Amino acid sequence: MAVTLERATVRVPATVANLGAGFDVLGAAVGLHAEITLEPADGPQVSVAGADVPQDDSNLIYRSAVVAAEMLGYRGAFALRATSPIPQRSGLGSSAAAIVGGVVAATRLLGGSPEPDRLLALAAEIEGHPDNVAAALFGGVVVVARDEGGFRWVKVTPALPLAVALAVPALEVETDRARRLLPAQVAREDAVFNLGQVALLVAALGQGRGDLLRGALGDRLHQPYRAALVPGFERVVAAAVEAGAYGAVLSGSGPTVAALAAPEVAAAAGEAMQDAFRRAGVGSRVIVTAVETRGALDEPRGA
Repeated sequence: MAVTLERATVRVPATVANLGAGFDVLGAAVGLHAEITLEPADGPQVSVAGADVPQDDSNLIYRSAVVAAEMLGYRGAFALRATSPIPQRSGLGSSAAAIVGGVVAATRLLGGSPEPDRLLALAAEIEGHPDNVAAALFGGVVVVARDEGGFRWVKVTPALPLAVALAVPALEVETDRARRLLPAQVAREDAVFNLGQVALLVAALGQGRGDLLRGALGDRLHQPYRAALVPGFERVVAAAVEAGAYGAVLSGSGPTVAALAAPEVAAAAGEAMQDAFRRAGVGSRVIVTAVETRGALDEPRGA
């Protein structure tokens, strides 16, 4: 396949995975974006600003672009330029944004058909799980499940005004380490609890029921085990709720804590979480944003 554009540029949102009980099946895009531009080149050229990542062809964005290009039959090199304000190893999907950005940019550059299911399968294969990459691709809140035929997904656009306050502590959590903390088996009552929470959460978002959203962000499958990696986690969650948020969850594998809130109380929830982290001896910064309804596939840009 030949190059069909001079360059391709993609904006990819950060993501909050799991949303409490939705371990590996729920993800939400938020309004913090990486921007990635890809051009054909005689040899690999990589320049990524705003992130401490490799500046050569071992870069995850570049490697993901190569995987997509090879799938389309292209073996040439690329010049990659990117900027990303998404904190690394923070639980906000920086690796998913890199993977999705590389895959989508290469597909567009080469004139390939950006079939959503095909791109999701490819990005999930690189990432290892689908929730973050699905939200980065499609935007909004995404429910994604895997069966023998591949991935099934549906996008849920919240039917109520919804802000997201992110408390990003001065810590890093490796996803592999966080996964190793999880038990191989769980009690039936915990599994049933999470099923109810996921169903209630999706219904609350789809119907705009803030009253149901309160109390629909609990989890017994991953957060209780990962909390030890985030000093003050329970107090941070409680502080967000006391400040008026619907609830707060560990973003991905952490350490970021994400509070879902009405826009008028989001800043106060963020400040309360920051203060709770401070009392636990951890510095943090707060980002107040919203669910991003547009994903990487919604913004075709090229030249």
